[in-house]
Amino acid sequence: MSLPQPVPPSWKDLGKSSNDLLGKDYHFSGSSLEVKTKTPSDVTFKVAGARDAKYDQINGDIEAKYADKKHGLTFTQTWTTSNVLKSQVELENHIVKGLKLDLNTSLLPEKGAKSATFNTAYKQSGLHFRSALDVFKGPTFTADAVVGREGFLIGGEAAYNVTEGKISRYAAAVGYNAPEYAVTLLGLNNLNTFTASYYHRVSSDVEAGAKAIYDSKLTNGGVAIEVGAKAYLDPLSSIKAKISNAGVLAIGYTQTIRPGVKASFGLAVDTQKLNDPAPAGPSHKVGVHLVFES
Repeated sequence: MSLPQPVPPSWKDLGKSSNDLLGKDYHFSGSSLEVKTKTPSDVTFKVAGARDAKYDQINGDIEAKYADKKHGLTFTQTWTTSNVLKSQVELENHIVKGLKLDLNTSLLPEKGAKSATFNTAYKQSGLHFRSALDVFKGPTFTADAVVGREGFLIGGEAAYNVTEGKISRYAAAVGYNAPEYAVTLLGLNNLNTFTASYYHRVSSDVEAGAKAIYDSKLTNGGVAIEVGAKAYLDPLSSIKAKISNAGVLAIGYTQTIRPGVKASFGLAVDTQKLNDPAPAGPSHKVGVHLVFES
């Protein structure tokens, strides 16, 4: 009798380890601040703001989230500085174990623009299935599924335009997940864009990864490649570095100053334009991100 298979990652989380390693905690596009607080009644408030160094604009949002863990209900309300009102209602493991229902809406009162998406997700041993219905755009129905067995993963995604009565987008993926490494190959945009990623936990203190993207519709052809690594200097600090085949070197440093206070610093340098003045030059960027949580 075979052992139960673990729940595979969802479609959007395929290659997540590599994507997080190469994409998160590189704060070099200006300065940003995030403040989180939580009340005894399980209401979480988050205020976030960011200043874009390129356009010299400040954008932010305020978010309130209420979680009723006993009934699997979560309600989130967000108001942004661009006057967009967002609401999200989630219900998980209430109707059927492994089933999650999710309704996302947004409203821009000034222009009357609105959106609503109804999402479902179902996961069990060896299977992770999701679907989404975009009510106002199309409407469009999207479904994806990932099947896993003994570390091997196979997934697919398709979007169906209800009004036009045709499939508007499809994609496929294969991969392999092990405790210390993961390999993923994605065929996106109707199999016109291919992404290959690799992640390896070298040791408890060192992670490494790489990602390659090929778009068959680009006129210049070629493959965009990024490689990077992360090292935990101690339990409170870590440093990351990555470089692309375009010659852009990025470094990120994260330090937990005290419980609930974390600072991250980022630097990006175009090694092919080292003569540009830094950090003010267009080819080099610096930034900082602060998080306060209680």
